[in-house]
Amino acid sequence: MDERFIRGIFIDWTLIGNCSYLRDIEALKDLKTLDFNSNVTFFVGENGSGKSTLLEAMAIASGFNPEGGTKNYSFSTYDSHSELYDAIRVVRGSRKARWGYFLRAESFYNVATMEERYADEGHESQKYHEKSHGESFLALAQNQLRPGGLYFFDEPEAALSPQRQLTLLTEIYNCAADGSQFIIATHSPILLGMPGAEILSFDSGVIHPCEYEDTESYQVTEMFINDRKRLLDKLL
Repeated sequence: MDERFIRGIFIDWTLIGNCSYLRDIEALKDLKTLDFNSNVTFFVGENGSGKSTLLEAMAIASGFNPEGGTKNYSFSTYDSHSELYDAIRVVRGSRKARWGYFLRAESFYNVATMEERYADEGHESQKYHEKSHGESFLALAQNQLRPGGLYFFDEPEAALSPQRQLTLLTEIYNCAADGSQFIIATHSPILLGMPGAEILSFDSGVIHPCEYEDTESYQVTEMFINDRKRLLDKLL
């Protein structure tokens, strides 16, 4: 199914302060509209390029807790999110998501803790803190993936081995085929290889579509694997 829950966004910059740091992010400062053309969209770019900032704002504007979780999660350990979510208007499709989740690597520990606190007789805790970081990270993602869901993932590869990244790729691909929509910020050349996914690059000062082989994640990884000795000799 190709009908997306979020077809695009509109940003009203009159709602952003004139001195806001958002106006200094090259890829965002002139952004007024952005369309999504696939059930899986990847945000790629160098650190600080704005991809996680936009992903976070979209998730909050869609009703999710800033630190992650389902729409039922409501807690805050440290308010670090930008004002961008106030200025975003989400262009919605004709369908309404039946489920959803905002997964972010940097606040995973807090979300796993709250999952235990929210548990009750009807919602048993998965006890993510009793697993290794990578195992719990993948288990949380797998437990939340359902057909017809809306998902925002921020660097989901952070705790995963290459093999587990392949597992997550398969899970996301199958879930998207069942009518879910994913918007994912990532540096993983494995996840970026997903067939049919849209890749939006935040590099070069403007958000633009990008082919898999043109991403820095792919190019640097290819360079290292194919010519590791020469690259390291140059760097070291």
